[in-house]
Amino acid sequence: MSISITAMANYSGMMQGMADGPCVDRRSMLKTMSALLAGLSLNPLTAFGGGESEEKLPFRISLAQWSLHRALFGGQLDNLDFARVAREDYGIEAIEYVNQFFKDKAEDEDYLGQMKKRAADTGVRSLLIMCDGEGALGDADEAKRKQAVENHYKWVTAAKFLGCHSIRVNAQSSGSDEEQLKLAADGLRQLVEFADKHEMNVIVENHGGLSSNGQWLASVIKRVNHPRCGTLPDFGNFNLGGDKWYDRYKGVEEMMPFAKAVSAKSHEFDDAGNETKTDYARMLKIVVAAGYHGFVGIEYEGSKLSEPDGIQATKKLLERVRLDLIK
Repeated sequence: MSISITAMANYSGMMQGMADGPCVDRRSMLKTMSALLAGLSLNPLTAFGGGESEEKLPFRISLAQWSLHRALFGGQLDNLDFARVAREDYGIEAIEYVNQFFKDKAEDEDYLGQMKKRAADTGVRSLLIMCDGEGALGDADEAKRKQAVENHYKWVTAAKFLGCHSIRVNAQSSGSDEEQLKLAADGLRQLVEFADKHEMNVIVENHGGLSSNGQWLASVIKRVNHPRCGTLPDFGNFNLGGDKWYDRYKGVEEMMPFAKAVSAKSHEFDDAGNETKTDYARMLKIVVAAGYHGFVGIEYEGSKLSEPDGIQATKKLLERVRLDLIK
């Protein structure tokens, strides 16, 4: 185990402060010392809040709210408790919201204020809002396309209020591949020009159909040609329709030059703890090789494991691969 000089200095300073303080409870001090040493042995890379060691991590781990969609839809979990659960139950420091779980609250500043406060109180960062159900940004009808763009405005301002860096949208359209490229790029360009005024990014996920063609989606982003328009590569969403699948590794590699977030989709795991559909080691090498060192979001969608167990299994796999990348 390697412990940084800075971490040891922090440790020594804390111990000295406890020893010099009034009415020291020896049992409490020993308990604190044990906890600190346990933290070092369990995760030396992030001991004492990270510092220089944390900066060397190839990526950090966040939690996508969709991982808990059954609990949320079923009433076992309230949206307002998501940040606390991410931190307390899973030890995760950053979260990605889904608009479906507070659909009617986008313009409710009191409610958003509660979300923001609860995240801050637990030391959790809000990264983005995944937006669905607001119309097709690439609709062939110009009026409907414009309406879809405007429907997303409230999510841009909500994300800004919460301290997020992006909203995630879909590039839904119709027509030939070339027609859809032009239409989706037009809608995205309109939306990103609004988002830019709020210093927010608009990022597109491969989310089925033509958007799961990595080359096509990369071409859309190039056509939009705006620094605030990017991608959110998802490891698993490469179903083109009609039982046709796009190569997931090729697709992620094509989208990574524009990535502002990454989604680690997971479904099932083998006895060794590996995801059965995606080679995480191979995929994360592609992610890191592209120069991306931001958050990789856990998005568990499986059914064999419970949502909590699926999240933990995905986190464990991401941590294992991350350590391998450091070696």
